[in-house]
Amino acid sequence: MWMLFFLVACVAAVVSCARLCRAAIAAGALPAAEPGGRAPVTGLGLYETAFLSGGPRRVTDLTLVSMAGEQRLLLAHTGWATVVDAEGRDDLERSLIASIGPGGQSPVAAIRVAHAAAGALRALGERLAGDGLAVPAAARESVTAGIRQVRGAIVLNLLMAGAALVLSAGGQPDGGKAQAWFALPLLLTTGCWIIARVEVHPYTRWASPAGQDALRAVPDGPGPLSALAVRGPAALLDPAQRAALA
Repeated sequence: MWMLFFLVACVAAVVSCARLCRAAIAAGALPAAEPGGRAPVTGLGLYETAFLSGGPRRVTDLTLVSMAGEQRLLLAHTGWATVVDAEGRDDLERSLIASIGPGGQSPVAAIRVAHAAAGALRALGERLAGDGLAVPAAARESVTAGIRQVRGAIVLNLLMAGAALVLSAGGQPDGGKAQAWFALPLLLTTGCWIIARVEVHPYTRWASPAGQDALRAVPDGPGPLSALAVRGPAALLDPAQRAALA
């Protein structure tokens, strides 16, 4: 009976590790800008910098703080945003206002979720990926799913080993010796997960290697919006704004 548990653990380990390796190889072959397409970006704007630094969430935070600084939106320390001026000045502002909803007021957490699915943010990510600066969404999702599956295989292996241990306690022949065999799939999955955390992590960032080079060339401006785009809400000097985005 323990051999059945062992086979299940082995199959899960091999399938999950193979999927993660395939996703990592695909993510490592990030395409450059298509020939004849859009020229690579040489200077990043605030929206582009925010996306490459922190993804859609950072872009949403930047838009909220930008509108709040111009008093076109109220950003309360309690974590709620209220629209004052419903006329957005660009697509991202208009999509943010739409994400807040017809009532004109919504918690920041809900706004982030709705805004991340907006067409304007998707278009920004696709444009940066087309320029070779952002990791394509498909590559990110594939790597993330692979890592999640490897973690699941580790848990499954431990459960199967536990079941074999129960058989051993119940007097199953060779039940105790079976425990040593489960070390093989456990070693495979754990080693693959550790390597992924070290080697695959760069491909789960928002910026591609070219995008990271572009971010390093961005000057650290004195304004709060520049600091927010590069370093996130912790860089804001206003404690009320930091509390609102926390």
